[in-house]
Amino acid sequence: MENVLRPLIVVGGSVVLTLLVGWAVDRLLRRADARHSETPLWGLLRRCRLPLQVVLCTALFRGSYAQARVAENHAAAIGRVLTLVLIGSTAWLVIRIAAAVVESSYARYAAARRDPARVRRVRTQVTLIQRVVSAIVGVVAAASMLLTFPAMRTAGASLLASAGILGIVAGIAAQSTLGNLFAGLQIAFGDMVRLGDTVVVDGEWGTVDEITLTFLTVRTWDERRITMPVSYFTSKPFENWSRGGAQMTGTVFFHLDHRAPVPEMREKLADIVRDCPAWDGRAWGLDVTDTTPTTMEVRALVTAKDPDDIWTVRVTVRERLIQWLTEEHPYALPRITTAQASLPPTIPHQVRTPGSSMDGVAPRKGRG
Repeated sequence: MENVLRPLIVVGGSVVLTLLVGWAVDRLLRRADARHSETPLWGLLRRCRLPLQVVLCTALFRGSYAQARVAENHAAAIGRVLTLVLIGSTAWLVIRIAAAVVESSYARYAAARRDPARVRRVRTQVTLIQRVVSAIVGVVAAASMLLTFPAMRTAGASLLASAGILGIVAGIAAQSTLGNLFAGLQIAFGDMVRLGDTVVVDGEWGTVDEITLTFLTVRTWDERRITMPVSYFTSKPFENWSRGGAQMTGTVFFHLDHRAPVPEMREKLADIVRDCPAWDGRAWGLDVTDTTPTTMEVRALVTAKDPDDIWTVRVTVRERLIQWLTEEHPYALPRITTAQASLPPTIPHQVRTPGSSMDGVAPRKGRG
């Protein structure tokens, strides 16, 4: 009877204690979240309930397994498995706590700031910091798991003896990976490009959708995703339309006939931008910027608060001005002047007369 009750008491007690602690911690976090609604930290920490229970339950099993007296012949193997689970669940808990702290800090910063550029910069930095922390915790946890095996501890000494050679070989083999890693840190803290920035790379216009330690993803206007190594942004030039502020100035060009009514077009442009919700009200203008023997170039200038709105204003101005010219001033649209082709002048045929030759040379006079 003791052989049955002892394992039940040990296992059941560990499970019940784990559930009670998890319930109590979750209740305390819920009260703290309701009391301090200005910060989302306590609500985010509630996500750590499951890894906390796994850590607590595994630690209780590991500490009380000897008293359970179950499968004593395999005590060493079971103890090592519980140790591995404890290390992995602890790493899981640390990553969850770090993510909650980082997300809470970013949320409070974003709520207190009004500058979108600085908010995107901090968002990029905290995202990469969170990834670095997760990678470090994962590597430490994996190394700790390996060191629980005696064979790995024995091999550690020989690995340290050849660390110099292995470091050189690894550095050469992982040169591009390390380059991308340092480029990712440079992007995060050098403020070169941020999440949400509008960029033009290789002729493609899009928004930075994701930044990791090794690659960057740009979402184009037609919902495509362009993935490239982060080292691209540290070694090649690119356009960042969000740098120094999101507001932009856009242009629309028209090739029109020389008789086009420029003053009336200027007045119509004013009406169009005033009716366009995407126009930010900063500036507009219309000028003749060039001329050719057949047409003249007219440039309309408009402004907007961000790249998306400037696109909307440009297409609206282009469409409505062309429609207005077609309906009100069709003569202003460019035309190709055509006429009947004139034939080259003809040479009149020479008339043969008596005493003349076919080649136009006078005949020789006869003798006598």
